[in-house]
Amino acid sequence: MKPNNAIAAHGQALPNPLPRPEGEEEQLRRVWRRPRGWRAVTVVNNTHVGLLYVGTAMLFFLLAGVLALLMRTQLAVPDNGLIGHELYNQLFTMHGTVMMFLFAVPAVEAVAMLILPNMLGARDLPFPRLSAYSYWAYAVGGIVFFCSIFAGLAPDGGWFMYPPLTSSAYSPALNADLWLLGIGFIEISAIAGAIELATGILRTRAPGMTLDRMPIFAWVMLVFSGMVIVAFPAVIVATALLELERAFGMPFFIAEKGGDPLLWQHLFWFFGHPEVYIIFLPGAGMVSMIIPAMTGQRLVGYRLIVLAVVATGFLSFGLWVHHMFATGIPRLSLSFASAASMAVSVPTGIQLFAWLATIASARRLRPLKTPMLFILGFFFIFVLGGLTGVMVAVIPFDLQAHDTYFIVAHLHYVLFGGMVFPLFAAFYYWAPFVSSRVLSDRLGRWTFWLMFLGFNISFFPMHFTGLAGMPRRVYTYADSSGWGAFNMISTVGAYMIAASVLVFLFDLARNLRPDNNKNAGNVWQAGTLEWLPSCNFGPRSVPLVTSREPLWDQANLAEDVKAGRYYLPNAPTRQRSSLITSAIEARPEYLLELPGPGWPPFVAALGTAGFFLLLTFKMHALAAACGLLALAMIWRWLWDADARPERPHVNIGGGIYVPVSCRGSASHSWWAMIILVMVCGSIFGAMTFAYLFLWTTSPQVWPEAARLPPAALPIISAFLFVCSSAILAWIGSRLRRPGQSLLRVGLAISMLMLAAGIGLEAYGQWQTGLRPQDSAYAAGVYAVVGLQCVLTAVLVYMGMFTIARSLCGRLSAVRRACYDSTAILWHYTVAQGLVALGLLHGFARLAG
Repeated sequence: MKPNNAIAAHGQALPNPLPRPEGEEEQLRRVWRRPRGWRAVTVVNNTHVGLLYVGTAMLFFLLAGVLALLMRTQLAVPDNGLIGHELYNQLFTMHGTVMMFLFAVPAVEAVAMLILPNMLGARDLPFPRLSAYSYWAYAVGGIVFFCSIFAGLAPDGGWFMYPPLTSSAYSPALNADLWLLGIGFIEISAIAGAIELATGILRTRAPGMTLDRMPIFAWVMLVFSGMVIVAFPAVIVATALLELERAFGMPFFIAEKGGDPLLWQHLFWFFGHPEVYIIFLPGAGMVSMIIPAMTGQRLVGYRLIVLAVVATGFLSFGLWVHHMFATGIPRLSLSFASAASMAVSVPTGIQLFAWLATIASARRLRPLKTPMLFILGFFFIFVLGGLTGVMVAVIPFDLQAHDTYFIVAHLHYVLFGGMVFPLFAAFYYWAPFVSSRVLSDRLGRWTFWLMFLGFNISFFPMHFTGLAGMPRRVYTYADSSGWGAFNMISTVGAYMIAASVLVFLFDLARNLRPDNNKNAGNVWQAGTLEWLPSCNFGPRSVPLVTSREPLWDQANLAEDVKAGRYYLPNAPTRQRSSLITSAIEARPEYLLELPGPGWPPFVAALGTAGFFLLLTFKMHALAAACGLLALAMIWRWLWDADARPERPHVNIGGGIYVPVSCRGSASHSWWAMIILVMVCGSIFGAMTFAYLFLWTTSPQVWPEAARLPPAALPIISAFLFVCSSAILAWIGSRLRRPGQSLLRVGLAISMLMLAAGIGLEAYGQWQTGLRPQDSAYAAGVYAVVGLQCVLTAVLVYMGMFTIARSLCGRLSAVRRACYDSTAILWHYTVAQGLVALGLLHGFARLAG
């Protein structure tokens, strides 16, 4: 819905010079107050949840670092007997897993959750309870997963978990199951965070903050979210297929029955190499934010950097074969992957030269502060990592260096240099945003030099160790190999890195004083909105943005915002609220009432974590109970959404009156569901790839057309799917009428038709004598059908929720968010079902 005052929306009537009524700021403080005592775990504010998120991610960084020190101590001298090979396998598996899955991606999501709303001029992210749920699920699941090492149950197949070594024939214990279910669950949490961030960036920007005025970090996190949405479903599918093989004998990766271990590598690295850039791009975005503040100079090449970020995200998906040069893939495929591996350096180089140009164009050199030191260190280390990346993109060289310590060195130069150094720069840069005291510049310099020197002392010799032939993942080596001196140097460097982290922790303990009511302020004289005076509720009023650096270009902006002279200076509905703006032009559209603290997200997270972890230990009854608890709590938390009666338009300032709710494509929930549909499409795409890949590698296990179910069965299933979708579309028109009994009956019939359609498909396959343990083809058929069953179960849950809201009078032509969300996923599920039927019957008949 458009604002009723377009002139005011462009800011001609702002700021308001008249003083605001007394008590408005106190009302905001009261509405946004943080819960105390035991209820502190129910907090949902982005400032509090984001800080918890950052702290937990750093805890996993420390734990993974301790594991690395143990490994380096073991490798310091030849023939060392400190750690046996079984424990060493668990250590390096847990180190890689924790760093990649529990630290790197959650850390950048955490920083974004903490600072993005303020950077965008918003009160909070649009789904604060989803943020809280995502955090607690990650924290509880991750801590329990890490503690498995103390029980001897930690995974030991490498953080990449290649079958067949991780299949039940070679890894019969629960260690691999813990990795598969635990990491699959944690990736779901990461996807939930990405949906939250993408919706927030697109729909909660301050008025006037067009896409061309967004901070680079917001652009980066938008691309990051898109990459997570496309890439992470592949590893979820991979972990699900391997767990199905281990638990039920479905031979996806068993060659004797038509499976192929390379399928795992394709799925895993389709996620794994984009993840390198999923980790790097947020670090690059932080650098793009910090350099202008440190130099006092606007970022050179803003639009080119945005294009480079988008291009990097796109090209990164062509690089997964980069990790598979030694697997016997056809040469033509290898050449494309090699070319893409080199091409991705071009947009990265654009960013690097833009940063250097920004530094060079500064009118005067400011004193070199700790954040800038870490950025200069990032330049040096990441460029070296990029150069070795080009080397391993050359296929003949990669065949020689593959699986040696040269790759270990390259990996750490790219990931540690590209993510950890910018992250520490961000800690020192944004600490005044969350703390009433700044971190020590003297201690920061000690932290930097110990980390910079320690890193290079530790990892640069590994290039020579690898070229001398030392393989990865060995727990000891003979003295005659000549690797002892290099390994001792690397171990000394590792302990220097540990010392740098200890200095940093001492600095935090001494100086970090989180205070949501009073921070240290804009100590760097930066130009972006997160440095406005703020409290729990973000800025006192939501500013009107007219440039990319509002604090540099708009005189007295901070004072006017603090005085409440811009939008939303109060709580007009006496509830937590944030302003929803249009996706491109950032025009005010409606006021979103946000939920406050509550127990359901926290308990739902515990239930979800319990379900996956107990399922790992084969405690099926307790796992089912936890799953039901999670579903009940999700129901309870969503029940309060859109619960208040319809309200008249409210004045948000500047003469603009906006509605308090919205429906259809203008709604933020509609955007979130579209993003969720993209996730579902990515999952189905990965599943389809697996099905077709197995056909290309083992066509002999595919049945002849005579063994397929009768053609009438898929036709009837397709008819039922389409009819259920048509009934749901008809139901939408009934929401405008007062009586909803036909709506409830129609929705119930639609659920039955959808369930009957997928049930008929499963019955037809079973009647032909096809069993999922028979062959990779049979396993693929049941996997595709199983995915459709999962979506159908979700839709039945959502349909029952919609019927319940209708019975309680909470569904109407205006208050229809739950129906619209159900309809979006329903129509997608029907479309996916039709494609699946064509895949399982039409394509199977042609291929057979």
